[in-house]
Amino acid sequence: MAKREPAQEAHEIRPGQSLELLKELHILTREGRMNQDSRRKLKQVYHLVQFIEPLLGEIGHPDIRLVDHGAGKSYLGFILYDLCFKAKNDAARVYGIESRAELVTKSRALADRLGFPGMSFHHLSVAEAIVAEELPDEVDMVTALHACDTATDDAILFALKKRARFIVLVPCCQAEVAAVLRRNKAAALSAGALSELWRHPLHTREFGSQLTNVLRCLQLEAHGYQVSVTELVGWEHSLKNELIIAQDRDLPRRRPGERLSELLAALGLSELERRFCLP
Repeated sequence: MAKREPAQEAHEIRPGQSLELLKELHILTREGRMNQDSRRKLKQVYHLVQFIEPLLGEIGHPDIRLVDHGAGKSYLGFILYDLCFKAKNDAARVYGIESRAELVTKSRALADRLGFPGMSFHHLSVAEAIVAEELPDEVDMVTALHACDTATDDAILFALKKRARFIVLVPCCQAEVAAVLRRNKAAALSAGALSELWRHPLHTREFGSQLTNVLRCLQLEAHGYQVSVTELVGWEHSLKNELIIAQDRDLPRRRPGERLSELLAALGLSELERRFCLP
């Protein structure tokens, strides 16, 4: 198969996107080419951007405050800033929150090299981020793209504390719920047939993952958010492809909160009420 030339791949890059940024993120080689892995990564981030752009348009003021939790190498933050923020004459800001100091240092250096003054990166835990003086008291949007383990839950907690108008999540692995299901399995099996959903170890893991996101959605609804759940990309690109979008609509909270409590009690998970932040 013939190698693709840079001109052949240009149609895969959005108009206005900085090629230098894509090279710095190792999505493009120095010669301007992409391999199959970087092509998948770019497609996934662009697909997420398509969901985020209309929400940014609804905010209605130029000084948008977006916080990217569990930012990692900040693929999403950098690409969003390049496409959607830098044209706002630096009124809008992207804040990257990451617990790994070396990634924060690298992202700061990259933002300086690219001349992206509206981006800042912070080495903070979720508890520190909530009260950090360098972050605004209120934010417009919180994102978390494949934030591992409980980092998605940390992003939700931060967003709720800051009363973010929009929350955009692509959850990643989180074994906490599955661990509690596993620990309480014997009691659940004696209580009724419902526990057959997670009796086998593989099903415990899969059911725990599904249940975690159901609980997250109820948690957001119990705080007045309107929640939608959709697929980010096809299964051929990622097995972690669930996209949760929450919009603060000040909706009735009582019934979702009750359903959340009922679900936790029915599945022997009442000890997780603090984790899912019942109002």
